Amino acid sequence: MDQVGTSMAGILHRTHCREQGGLVSWNIRKGQVNEMSDTYVECLVKAKTSLWGKFLKGLLIMLTVLLVLAAFLFPPAFIIAIVAGVGAYFVNLFTDLEYEYLYLDKELVVDKVMAKSRRKRVATYTLERMEILAPVKSYRLDNYKNRNVKVKDYSIGEELQPDRRYAMFYEGGEKILLSPSEDLIKVMKNAAPRKVYSD
Repeated sequence: MDQVGTSMAGILHRTHCREQGGLVSWNIRKGQVNEMSDTYVECLVKAKTSLWGKFLKGLLIMLTVLLVLAAFLFPPAFIIAIVAGVGAYFVNLFTDLEYEYLYLDKELVVDKVMAKSRRKRVATYTLERMEILAPVKSYRLDNYKNRNVKVKDYSIGEELQPDRRYAMFYEGGEKILLSPSEDLIKVMKNAAPRKVYSD
């Protein structure tokens, strides 16, 4: 763990952790961020790219290259190459996804990072309105299984062995899937011990 910065509030540290299979990259910063000694944790996870996304992106890139070469013999092909290239860019933008969780002062913010170049805030959750957070296979979620809820997936997007994803049931009929780091679960559990479980 290496020191990355200091402030009047304290010291921030960054650690790196990678899940087996290379599908999760955790980027965590934690420390004291204000005089109230609130804990701040940042966690970045890589979402799995779907097979169709990989196929479509590869196809458009290959088509772009072939059309650029063909444009030397048939100039109008260059216009189609530009269209294919733009298509490849947008496919990559919407399939190369990461989710960043930011926890501070009993609030969890989720940002979507597209192709490591664009960021969009997709959700903000407070621990007060959270009903429960537990591993997706936990028996503690048995009483919630038959609920009619809206599912939002901000996790790695697949089931690994062991499955380290968590499910959060949130007030208002939402079920949120996450792939949090151990540090994130620890600070949330300290803040809401009767709602957060790690089994």
